[in-house]
Amino acid sequence: MKHWKRLAATAAAAALALTGCSLEDTGSGDTVKVVVGYQSKTINTVTAGTLLRAKGYLEQRLQQITDGGGAKYEVEWQDYDTGAPITAQMVAEKIDIGSMGDYPLLINGSRTQADERSRTEFISVTGYNPKGALNMVVVSPDSAADELTDLAGQKVSASVGSAGHGTLVQALTRAGIDPVGGVEVLNQQPQVGASALESGQVGALSQFVAWPGLLVFQDKAKLLYDGAELNVPTFHGVVARKDYTAAHPEVVDAFLQAQLDATEFLWQEPLEAARLVAEGSGLPQEVVYLYNGPSGTSFDTTLKPSLIAAFKDDVQYLKSIGDFADLDIDAFVDHKLIRSAFAARGGRDYDSALADTTNQTTGSGTELWLDGQDTTQPAADATELLRVVKTARAQGATIRAAYILDAELGTRWFADKAVWLRDGDTFLPFTTPAAAQRYRQTHPAAQAVSYEQAVAEVRS
Repeated sequence: MKHWKRLAATAAAAALALTGCSLEDTGSGDTVKVVVGYQSKTINTVTAGTLLRAKGYLEQRLQQITDGGGAKYEVEWQDYDTGAPITAQMVAEKIDIGSMGDYPLLINGSRTQADERSRTEFISVTGYNPKGALNMVVVSPDSAADELTDLAGQKVSASVGSAGHGTLVQALTRAGIDPVGGVEVLNQQPQVGASALESGQVGALSQFVAWPGLLVFQDKAKLLYDGAELNVPTFHGVVARKDYTAAHPEVVDAFLQAQLDATEFLWQEPLEAARLVAEGSGLPQEVVYLYNGPSGTSFDTTLKPSLIAAFKDDVQYLKSIGDFADLDIDAFVDHKLIRSAFAARGGRDYDSALADTTNQTTGSGTELWLDGQDTTQPAADATELLRVVKTARAQGATIRAAYILDAELGTRWFADKAVWLRDGDTFLPFTTPAAAQRYRQTHPAAQAVSYEQAVAEVRS
């Protein structure tokens, strides 16, 4: 049997060399290389990127293959700010597996289809939000803008072709503003746009996670528009070159099983996962935990019908900016590989996971995180959270972060950055002034209060 395995490995190595796949001679035998493109700061891809890398799950899975008599493997991780350069590298056959947002995934599919060796497949989801809350529009802290229509005629920074830009286009259209002529969109990378917002060169920034939360957390911006208002699913996912998958099916299977490992770890240990992602990305742990904590992103690898339906609707946006060639989306989306990864692991079957829309991350979305604590303190609702904050302050504790769920849209947000209303003895947080105003239209007795007022006035 061992002799047969050595012969099989030798034959496979020869075949891979002929097809030009990632096979290197290290001097100690044949080594199969896999190049993974990821975005460390796009934290809804962490189960296929930052967290996956930090935990070493992919390397462990590949080592199991080696220990079983297979080839040796080498993983190269390449970090990028957006999906566009990952796509460019996949077109050049220099990246084998990549992760990115929904709009960039479509662009990836359309741009890689022209050549058999670069052609990609969409093989798994990393994380999603059923309403679209992963993308947001922020303005400077002293901006007079209270709603999206206030941006008419202004300059807005966005990465054209990204999920953040797609949200901006859809939101402006719904608000009755021409997304082309009604505002001036500056095509900028997230960090460039953040600097432009801070310096006053643009009136707003429309981006994907974690940029909106980061800027608000740093008091460099305030939230103007929550993408959840669109009520359209947004997600991130994984693509792989078909040519690489055909040559190295065991590597892609190992990647997907490792992604499942990372997903389950995040479900069970969200605070520790946030710590690891913070270390790997340079983002504050409080910001990572905003999105990767309970009631934040739904981390789920399955290719759900609702997401694929939204995926198809996104094509209209991409065609509107002239950045999309025809793509057979049903052929681009491949369930077989992730289904096989589920089957290889045993336990929960793919169809059950596909039908389950529950956010699996352990814990409460409304919670208090005290400095020096390795766990958070959950609260039943926003009013109780205010009581918990008030008690903690009275005891001299230092609050690291407090999280709430928007009373209208359910978006997880920082309690001290929310817009608060008091309706009787009940306190209600909202992500944006517009959301609070919608509530007051049907509840005229509700009164606006600051976060500090809410903490002071809540009954113990």
